[in-house]
Amino acid sequence: MSLISHYKVITVTHHNLDVKDIANFYVAQTDSKFETLQQIKDLFEIEECLYLETCNRVSFVLFGQQIINKDFLKNFFKLINPQLDPSTLESITKFVSIYSGESALQHVFELASSIDSLVVGEREIFRQFRSSYDSCKSHKLTGDYLRLLEKQTVSTAKKVYSSTKIGEKSLSVVSLAIRSLLDNNPKKDSRILLIGSGETNTLVGKFLKKYKFENISIYNRSLDNASGLSKMLSCPAYHINELKNVNGDFDIIFICTSANKIVVDVPLYNEMINQSNDKKILVDLSVPRNISSEVVENFNVEYIDIESLKSISEENLKFRKKEIEKAKPIIEKQILKFKNIFQQRHIEKSLSRIPSAINAIKEKAVNEVYGKRIHDLDSESKALLLEMMDYMEKKCISVPMELTKVSK
Repeated sequence: MSLISHYKVITVTHHNLDVKDIANFYVAQTDSKFETLQQIKDLFEIEECLYLETCNRVSFVLFGQQIINKDFLKNFFKLINPQLDPSTLESITKFVSIYSGESALQHVFELASSIDSLVVGEREIFRQFRSSYDSCKSHKLTGDYLRLLEKQTVSTAKKVYSSTKIGEKSLSVVSLAIRSLLDNNPKKDSRILLIGSGETNTLVGKFLKKYKFENISIYNRSLDNASGLSKMLSCPAYHINELKNVNGDFDIIFICTSANKIVVDVPLYNEMINQSNDKKILVDLSVPRNISSEVVENFNVEYIDIESLKSISEENLKFRKKEIEKAKPIIEKQILKFKNIFQQRHIEKSLSRIPSAINAIKEKAVNEVYGKRIHDLDSESKALLLEMMDYMEKKCISVPMELTKVSK
């Protein structure tokens, strides 16, 4: 059986389980997850182990001789998370996917190339894979076989990203909103209001900072909750009730609050603009919308809403998925290349034992098999014989090494 078959992947992903439930299969956060991984490695006699967890998958990339069946998985995940419900363990094969040999290689390559991601083409999984490998390597969980796999995985992902357009056309609603804003060519000193300080507007703030917009004010129901974003952007924060006092002193609004209702209606907007007729850009990223449709219809505004951005995002996702067909031949070639690299490395590791084996044979011949007869030789003959033995030892070592180079 080829050693390639020793590569295995045990994984739980969004394909088989709701994203919110995947955390049940994470390594339990005890004193150290790496100590738990070492225990798993020792208990199941796994040679090498790489552990990767994200919000939509958990993967164990292994190298070893184990036969992975239902009993193995039950014992494996019982140690991973002792709190797992017994009924879940009994149904473990419904949630867990297993790959071995070439299919394991293909899965890892597709994972790092974001072909198998919840968000196709999202490069974050590539960074997470490399970071996970580095962490496991630093804790001595990986070895030479996973080193080879990581190196070829990185090479494969880079080829996919550079040779296809799988990572092009943004899917992030916030990113698309910023792109729509920039398409309107706003001035860098535009006066921007961030209404709401949650995760979405925090990401908006990071983009605004990236593009050098600095004239920003935050309006939120809780000033405590707004303090972090205010500090990040070095800008003032006000209670949302103060919106009526802005006196037209704004050019752009980004709004995303937790309110399930209209926040900016016609009366409030009238107070906000204070008779100003300058065109404003309104970006509403809330679900449901926070800006009244009457404001959009009756005032001089450029309105960017989340529904139109989602539509663009869906079209972009369709575009990315079409690029998968271009990525697959690249991965197939990389698998063949890896098999050749793996075979060559295996030969090198096998040949590395030759010098010590030949030396042991020579020492036994000199000291045991022919020891007495060599001892009876005169010093000149003995020196010549030992010199010949050393010469033969070096040549016997070099021959297979040279033949290996020729076979390359």
